[in-house]
Amino acid sequence: MSNRPRSSLRRILEDLGSTVLDVAASPGELDAEVTGVHIYDPLDELLLPEGNILLAVGVESAGQICALLDAAGPAAGVVVKQPVDVDELVRAKVLETGVAVLGLTRAASWAQVAALLRSLLAEGDLAEPGEAPADDLFSLANAVCALLDAPVTIEDRSSRVLAYSGRQDEADPGRVETVLGRQVPMRYRRMLEERGFFRKLYQSHEPVYLEMDGDSIHRAAVAVRSGDEILGSIWAAVREPLSDQRQRALADAAKIVALQLLRQRAGADTRRRLRADLLSTVLAGGRDAAEAAGRLGVASERLCVLAAQLSGRSDGDAARRESDRQRFCDALALHVGAIHPKAAAALVGSVAYAVLPLHAGSGGEEESRAVRVAESFLARVGPRHPANIGVGRLAGNLSEVARSRADADRALRVLRARDASGAVAGYTGVHFEALLLQLADLAEAEEQTPTGPYERLLAYDAEHGSELVPTLRAYLDAFGDVNAAAARVHVHANTFRYRLKRLTEIGGLDLGDPEARLTVMLQMRIFGR
Repeated sequence: MSNRPRSSLRRILEDLGSTVLDVAASPGELDAEVTGVHIYDPLDELLLPEGNILLAVGVESAGQICALLDAAGPAAGVVVKQPVDVDELVRAKVLETGVAVLGLTRAASWAQVAALLRSLLAEGDLAEPGEAPADDLFSLANAVCALLDAPVTIEDRSSRVLAYSGRQDEADPGRVETVLGRQVPMRYRRMLEERGFFRKLYQSHEPVYLEMDGDSIHRAAVAVRSGDEILGSIWAAVREPLSDQRQRALADAAKIVALQLLRQRAGADTRRRLRADLLSTVLAGGRDAAEAAGRLGVASERLCVLAAQLSGRSDGDAARRESDRQRFCDALALHVGAIHPKAAAALVGSVAYAVLPLHAGSGGEEESRAVRVAESFLARVGPRHPANIGVGRLAGNLSEVARSRADADRALRVLRARDASGAVAGYTGVHFEALLLQLADLAEAEEQTPTGPYERLLAYDAEHGSELVPTLRAYLDAFGDVNAAAARVHVHANTFRYRLKRLTEIGGLDLGDPEARLTVMLQMRIFGR
């Protein structure tokens, strides 16, 4: 039986992003399985295998699309260059045939989309641990260097160096510093921004030329784009403006680099999604957990689950937040992988989960060791990634991993409820707090409200603007020490004693009764008022 995961149309669209392919007309759910890519040729008989995506080269009108949908039979989807002519007949035909119509951005070539789709369909399984995906960017950089007769770098939108060619020793010290640090130094980026060069670069579809100050070698650069999305840029260190021929060579190179960057991004997204799917299966602990653990290469016995989540503010750019989460998860995967070769980590929603194998210990020390691993990780990432980590109890086998994951989630929730940051909690250490949060959930679900003395005190405070509930909370937190409790609420001890007398009268609360004290303390924690 093949281990290749099912590639649905929805998954492929998510991996490529709407800048390349978008849905023009849909029959409903996009869960059709994609098995291959077929290029339409009007001169050939259309014999389309089931589940193929049909690239409708040259098809433009609504009538042509309808005819092709009739002929496409068991296709998963038909791709047409944008703008797609979709009318009511096309929509009706899509619903009748169950075949989606997709729009391809005008900036992408048919060769590009065919290569990208085949690349995604070929990403059937995870790379082996420690095996890096094939990377041709350095080869491309050297090829562009040969075409331009100048050393080049390929950079992303944040001016991080993705690849560089040879002959960098021929460039100026700024370029050498950039290559060594794999990042354009801040002073150069600031200079380029102040001179409006980035704006000019990203607005132009042709290479641009920048004269550097002093004795520095100048720069020629071109934006690398896919449709309207800027993927990065290519920079050449030159002594004079490029000739027309070299300008065309640099512009053509940008299209090839764009294809490679899209393929790398799609491949990385596919591997990450597959890893997250497999780890989710392991965490669920069902009948498929053993197979998923085998494909991930993780251990199947004596495991602890770690649930890690960034604790910083969630406002700002959504794409930036997702990128931060992914970098945080990558760092966690590297950390646990260095501790044990059969550990694994993946991002599931906003939480990075890690499955950490532990050697046999005594006296339940496994959870404590996992807590120390988590603390060591947070100490390493430091202020760059403020986060909290919950640690579950030891799972003796895969069937117990779901419980360990639930433990870790509950411990993480306790830290969120405390408004903590940079903290680690093992489940056994926060067990009671976790139970109280669960009781609060149950009370809210059943629309329960405070009762008895606590209810009466809340109502009195609301009506008279008094501070009886805070007074009671301070008294209970201070274990009945009036002086300490009075200091907590910043009143004189005599004033506090008067309030204490009033709340016992109004609430009908007997503070000498341990059951009464426990009841009101639990209500305070559960209802959180």
